[in-house]
Amino acid sequence: MRRPRSTEGGGTRSIRCTTLYAVVALGVAHISVSNLEYSHPGGAVLFSGVSFSVSPGAHGALIGNNGVGKSTLLKILADELTASDGDASIGGQVRYMAQDVGVRTSDGAIGEMTVRQMLIECSPEPLRSVGQRLIEAERQAESGSTDAAVRLAELIGEWSDCGGYQAEASWDATLSRIARASLDEAGDRLTTQLSGGERKQIVLDLLFNSDADVLLLDEPDNYLDVPAKRWLEELLRSSPKTVLMVSHDRQLLSAATNRIVTLESFGAWVHGESYSSYPDARADRQRQLGDALDRWKDEERRLFRHFKLMKQRAAISPDMANRARAAESRWQRFVDVGPPPAPATDQAVKMRLQGGDSGRRVVSLSSVELPDLLFACTGEVFFGERLGLIGPNGSGKTHLLRLLAGHTIEHNGVVKIGARVEAGLFTQINDNPEFVGQSTIDPVISRVGNYEKAMRSLGRYGLSTNERQSYNTLSGGQKARLEILCLELDGHNLLLLDEPTDNLDIDSAEALETALNSFEGTVIAVSHDRQFLSGFDRFWMLDHDGFAWALPDWETGLAAVVAPARVADIRLAKALTDD
Repeated sequence: MRRPRSTEGGGTRSIRCTTLYAVVALGVAHISVSNLEYSHPGGAVLFSGVSFSVSPGAHGALIGNNGVGKSTLLKILADELTASDGDASIGGQVRYMAQDVGVRTSDGAIGEMTVRQMLIECSPEPLRSVGQRLIEAERQAESGSTDAAVRLAELIGEWSDCGGYQAEASWDATLSRIARASLDEAGDRLTTQLSGGERKQIVLDLLFNSDADVLLLDEPDNYLDVPAKRWLEELLRSSPKTVLMVSHDRQLLSAATNRIVTLESFGAWVHGESYSSYPDARADRQRQLGDALDRWKDEERRLFRHFKLMKQRAAISPDMANRARAAESRWQRFVDVGPPPAPATDQAVKMRLQGGDSGRRVVSLSSVELPDLLFACTGEVFFGERLGLIGPNGSGKTHLLRLLAGHTIEHNGVVKIGARVEAGLFTQINDNPEFVGQSTIDPVISRVGNYEKAMRSLGRYGLSTNERQSYNTLSGGQKARLEILCLELDGHNLLLLDEPTDNLDIDSAEALETALNSFEGTVIAVSHDRQFLSGFDRFWMLDHDGFAWALPDWETGLAAVVAPARVADIRLAKALTDD
């Protein structure tokens, strides 16, 4: 097996593994994958037999259950990982955006970095490696070392030769558009001072305005608020670039893609339209596969019974021997070809959020103020309501949710939680400190008391095969499902959900929506998932100016988040804060 290689000058890049045939360079911005397989370092196969293509200028989405290998496949295409078998080719210049852009370096380390470092990490080679060495040389030169100063001067020359200053001009333009600051002003700022949505928008703007022909985007919509998601939809619709992205946002997939690649355990299935027609097409395919398999089984049984009958007759009459052998050969050839593919096994996630009764008044806010975020706010939430907290990133929604959960959040005013209310918080980043260092099954056993009950619970959430896997190594969606399971087992009657669908695959998000419909209790959720929010009763919108508004329905709420500057004019909007 050979390490993936990359051709210079924007030609076709081919990933070659154990197969010996060459991938023909198409010279255009395409993605082609043939029989790709990836095995974990421990030997377990993550996926195999994956074949699909994305034609020049098409915008494809890679979907599938959490943990099936979507991010891994993108990393293989981006030369970040090596496939175990199969071939892939990409025509043209390729740029890749990781799911955790701005918080994780290319070598996998998590830590603080500056905006400039984030932009370097998103650059193509050799610009990335030269930029990384340049930053390190600048740090060493600060000590006054003559050798370090000489090395810094050499790297500045390399930086210039590989187009570093042209790249800085692009970075400056991007930061001006997205962060309203120049590269000189924002370059040394830590990425942790930006919201997740701001980091994503900066990188997306840079990539879509770059000279790349092909973009590989891992969950580009995560952390984006609704206006930013609509901005991303427009970027995709108007871009001539070839795009393959991982996303779970059903409205984004419907509005801005024209090819859906479903990654499944035995390969991949391609739907050549947007997601809007995908559910029906998927159901029809499953039915057809089931019908074809049933027909194959019926025919195999018929041929088998026929040759057995011929055998019996041949035992009585030697004249039937040739016919018996021919019948057996026909049955054997049919069996050797094998059956058609069976319908894919759909992930059966069954969430049972039961809840329980509480006092009528669940939450009461009296002149509650979040310094530098929210003016004094007064409002109430009643038992059984589904309240959505909406508004732009950085407006204080997560702070308010954590305050309601009892966390220590600086505030003024009075927060009252009603009688018999048991609140449970779902965290946005799915990094529950209680679970860190444990196996997946450990927090479940601590709640249900024994192994058998814990395994049944994990099975309902599609996590039974991960029972001994370290929580730290679970995918984001698997962590989210485990956290929801623990909320279920704890029996809360007030659910405080911070972006609950961000990392959930589509099946899991729909399972959560179904569970919330029958949940006996109150739900307050921060979300930018328009499909998820459409099932809520009413909304509080927090804006960047520190005001909060009560909005009576999703139609009004969507109008408010799309045009926040007009919220005061929106029909039936009610101020929760006073100037």
